[in-house]
Amino acid sequence: MKKRLDSINSPSDIKKLTIPELTSLSEEIRERLILTLSKTGGHLGPNLGVVELTLAMHYVFDTPTDKFVFDVSHQAYIHKLLTGRRERFETMRQPAGLNGFMMRSESEHDAYGAGHAGTALSAALGMAVARDLAGGKEHVVALAGDAAFTNGISFEALNNIADQTRRMIVVLNDNEWSIDRNVGAIARYLHKIVTNERVTHLHDSASRLLEKLGGKTALNVVRRAEEAAKGMLWPSVFFEEFGLTYYGPLDGHNLELLIETFQFLKTQDRPVLLHVITQKGRGFQPALDKQKKFHGLGPYDPETGETKSVGQPTYSEVFANTLVKLADGNDKVVAITAAMPNGTALDLFRPHHPQRYFDVGIAEEHAVIFAAGLATQGFKPFCAIYSTFLQRAFDPIVHDVCLQNLPVVFCMDRGGLSGDDGATHHGLFDISYLRSIPNIVHMVASDEDELADMLYTAMLHEGPSAIRYPRGTGPDVKLKAHPEAIPIGKAQVIQDGEDVAIFGLGALLPMAGELATELESRGHSTAVINPRFAKPLDREMVAKYAQKVSVMVTFEDHVLMGGFGSAVLEAISEMQFDVPVVRIGWPDRFIEHGKVDQLRARHGVSVEAALEKLEPYLKKANRSRLVTR
Repeated sequence: MKKRLDSINSPSDIKKLTIPELTSLSEEIRERLILTLSKTGGHLGPNLGVVELTLAMHYVFDTPTDKFVFDVSHQAYIHKLLTGRRERFETMRQPAGLNGFMMRSESEHDAYGAGHAGTALSAALGMAVARDLAGGKEHVVALAGDAAFTNGISFEALNNIADQTRRMIVVLNDNEWSIDRNVGAIARYLHKIVTNERVTHLHDSASRLLEKLGGKTALNVVRRAEEAAKGMLWPSVFFEEFGLTYYGPLDGHNLELLIETFQFLKTQDRPVLLHVITQKGRGFQPALDKQKKFHGLGPYDPETGETKSVGQPTYSEVFANTLVKLADGNDKVVAITAAMPNGTALDLFRPHHPQRYFDVGIAEEHAVIFAAGLATQGFKPFCAIYSTFLQRAFDPIVHDVCLQNLPVVFCMDRGGLSGDDGATHHGLFDISYLRSIPNIVHMVASDEDELADMLYTAMLHEGPSAIRYPRGTGPDVKLKAHPEAIPIGKAQVIQDGEDVAIFGLGALLPMAGELATELESRGHSTAVINPRFAKPLDREMVAKYAQKVSVMVTFEDHVLMGGFGSAVLEAISEMQFDVPVVRIGWPDRFIEHGKVDQLRARHGVSVEAALEKLEPYLKKANRSRLVTR
């Protein structure tokens, strides 16, 4: 029997359906989500929660003329299903397939690309103002989760919306979760609205009045009644103080109510905010039971939700477990996360030292300045933030931490590719954006034990430091009973050699070893060095090999522009050596999503690429050797 979803090729097809047919379609969509993502992985929980909401938006509005801006956009899978990408849905997050986030290059219906939180309101305001300036009539709808309102950018946008545009719709999708449960005053405020019995009674009464009276007059009466009631409940209603007319909270799974409300909001010539309550993971019990796990995950059993166990600890888990031990012996150690306790594994730290664990919400800039404040009072803050998200806090790193030379430690998870998540989540820029800052020490772990040593080194260091480590598991190196301090700025020689020197930074040290083995088999004496530090660079080690080898090679899981290889070139130039350097790293472009090994092969981050680039220098070295003989 043909599914109703199979006949949906564009949003116009949705508008032909009745409410019962839309309800049936919502169940088919959930089934498609659960079965497809069980094979590809992805953000299951967030998308299960916005099925009816997305259907209602497309039923009432007309994309691509009307603009939908999804905050983060990891909850836009249903939007993709409904906008001509249904037949490609099984390629979600696969090489050359659909991206897990909105991409303007993927569809005209994707009005704005995203991947980081807190951007929707600002971007939507820009579109609304552009429409106003051009005299357009299209609608602009920003859909943001409650977690996005813990982000400072969202508040900067709220501060400007009413002053800068005459018409815009903000949808607050409230499910109490980002990846972990939301924290802070905003989360408590929204919970207060939702759980207040008088608000529930007010909206029940309003619904009954609308049913009896109908029409614009009833809406005006209800609106005035709501305003009066909210004035009695609270001295001021938060969003209305920003100039947005507040509606809600509504049941985010009631299709008929959502459609009627959106049709009404289309008529409003003012900025409005609709507060909807949704259930993250709705329709799949494992996703309801384990909301953190099903926010975003790899393949799973579509019946039970079970996933394959990795077995060995991930780098994130090694980080968290080591930090627990450091905190056991040092009461000044504190841990800070920006709404990512699960992703950074700090949820393993929290039970051991709950008073020294801080989740500040999706607020990376605040996290860094908060850490700086702690550091001024003698504490040792460890900020666990993904490399890609730490980019958002660049100014506080420079101005508040490094300028004051404060002992804050930046633990940069996902340093390198983040595979299936794509360009918005790859951590390929942190060496470039950090090594130009005075005072900071930048360490790069090559295995789990070295990560533990670097954390211990950072705890002892009296200035700012950063440690990058990749997503997932490492080479499964056993940790020492007690970590050891590493001399700041000192590289490690893995093997000595006379012809070629290979510097393999962090996760690519094994690749350096593979290249050395191949070169040794061809008769080239090869040195392998573990740099350990992107800053300060071990210039003595660089000079040692620059004076005796015919060519040097650098490997890094980072862009070549301004990265570790650039630091080596700068040092060689300053020390006036003329040895050539072959640099292996990521090109000057945004890297697409895909499997890490395939992406490395495609973009020349490989032993084969290194051999190809080395060939002219090896031939020259061979000729010189023959002449010498």
